[in-house]
Amino acid sequence: MFIYYVFSSFGQMRTCKVTSTKERRFTDVTYKVTIKGMTSCEERDILNGITGAVNPGEVLALMGPSGSGKTTLLNLLGGRLIQSTVSGSITYNDQPYSKFLKSRIGFVTQDDVLFPHLTVKETLTYAARLRLPKVLTRQQKEKRAVDVIYELGLERCQDTMIGGSFVRGVSGGERKRVCIGNEIIINPSLLFLDEPTSGLDSTTALRTIQTLQDIAEVGKTVITTIHQPSSRLFHKFDKLILLGKEFLLDLANGNLTDISVPSELEDKVQMENSETETENGKPPPAVVHEYLVEAYESRVADTEKKKLMAPLPLDEELKSKVSSSKRQWGASWWQQYCILFCRGIKERKHDYFSWLRITQVLSTAIILGLLWWQSDSKTIRGRQDQAGLLFFIAVFWGFFPVFTAIFTFPQERAMLGKERAADMYRLSAYFLARTTSDLPLDLILPVLFLLVVYFMAGLKLSASHFFLSMLTVFLCIVAAQGLGLAIGATLMDLKRATTLASVTVMTFMLAGGYFVKKVPVFISWIRYMSFNYHTYKLLLKVQYQDIMPTVNGIKTDSGLKEVGALVAMIFGYRFLAYLSLRKMQLHCEA
Repeated sequence: MFIYYVFSSFGQMRTCKVTSTKERRFTDVTYKVTIKGMTSCEERDILNGITGAVNPGEVLALMGPSGSGKTTLLNLLGGRLIQSTVSGSITYNDQPYSKFLKSRIGFVTQDDVLFPHLTVKETLTYAARLRLPKVLTRQQKEKRAVDVIYELGLERCQDTMIGGSFVRGVSGGERKRVCIGNEIIINPSLLFLDEPTSGLDSTTALRTIQTLQDIAEVGKTVITTIHQPSSRLFHKFDKLILLGKEFLLDLANGNLTDISVPSELEDKVQMENSETETENGKPPPAVVHEYLVEAYESRVADTEKKKLMAPLPLDEELKSKVSSSKRQWGASWWQQYCILFCRGIKERKHDYFSWLRITQVLSTAIILGLLWWQSDSKTIRGRQDQAGLLFFIAVFWGFFPVFTAIFTFPQERAMLGKERAADMYRLSAYFLARTTSDLPLDLILPVLFLLVVYFMAGLKLSASHFFLSMLTVFLCIVAAQGLGLAIGATLMDLKRATTLASVTVMTFMLAGGYFVKKVPVFISWIRYMSFNYHTYKLLLKVQYQDIMPTVNGIKTDSGLKEVGALVAMIFGYRFLAYLSLRKMQLHCEA
């Protein structure tokens, strides 16, 4: 949609004590996208010639119908869109956007992106520990989180889980305030909010906007998009930008039945040809549009343009900070890793220890134990039966982790994008914490599984053999997880990732050395990429190394090659997953 602009100041300006200068100016901002068709490419204007300014102590609202470019403009002003496709000028204190500003800008997205199993207090505490400056102690950061809880009126629900689609938690208004708290916890100079009242009732929406007004009154700059505000909300804004080819929603769309038309507009219509009137005698949207643009040009434009041209009285130290390209991290790499590791365990322990998951593993173990009850390893037939059990263990603990790990990064993509856009942590710290926090959780269920199967099936009764079998299964799990992480991070689409994983795991299983002993040379390389194959060989070697030199055509040697192959998969698949995430981040942050 082609976008015009109207910039309007209205109401009386509130007085406030401005603690820091962070004026936001934007002049003739234009943003275009290229739409590729089957045979041609079309360039479409999303924003065209947007001009305005907002100062500390003010709340600026961006209004307009759906699709008018409100969110696009907000993302541009917040530095979250590719700058190469933008023309015009966007400055902070007369300086262009820089990485330093990330730590001074709060951005609340329209969707409430929060971890469902963390409490309100935990969510804000982790944000404080990651985002507040390094000079503050842990106790000071945690106190700041508590202060924000009371500032936003969240003290009654601070120990309640956030909740989500399948988890009962706080109300919608409280979730929105937690999202705002995540951003104001750093005491930002600029606060951007995308539809903060979306989905809220009128009372909760009014309270949310009042919170923004209170934030602005202490010298902060607040810019928010708003959709169909009530009159009480509307009058709490200091400045307004109206976006769209048509303006003022109902008025511009010609829905004038219950709307009083300004006398100047009526006079303009009467002076024009009668054909311009609609059937009910009201002016059409095109006339309203022309009237609003002329009113802006004649009453507001000159004053606002003079304000935009006036230089800001800033000292050189402040200018150098704003223009700095150096990122400001709130914690060291090690601190980021430790915080994210603890947060990961707290968030995911509920999924790992759900009754459904525990029942699935234990019931499978009991069924296997009954089917292979006290199997005999002294006869050829007994060893063949046990080999089938060992192969199933290799397949089960290869299949299970892959399809669990696939969901990791696609499900956390929104959270990762949001937190990385705010420079909360380094990608390497997040990746290592995310992959290692699963390890202690992943070890518990396999231990329960083997405790049931190993002794019910009558496998070799020796502590060394049991723990070597456990280590083998654990290597298989970590390697399979790496494959799932790599597929999920590379595709970032659950349907495609699940399809690819299904084909890959099935191929690895078939080439795992149990169904086909002699694989054709031209395709034999697949089995060496299969963690099922290496795990199966290791389990056989653990059980029969002391009994016979070969089992089912597999030599019972030391197994170092298999261990080396699994370790290579553990690190190789994870490195591929990290590169895929890095590529995604570079694309998003370009």
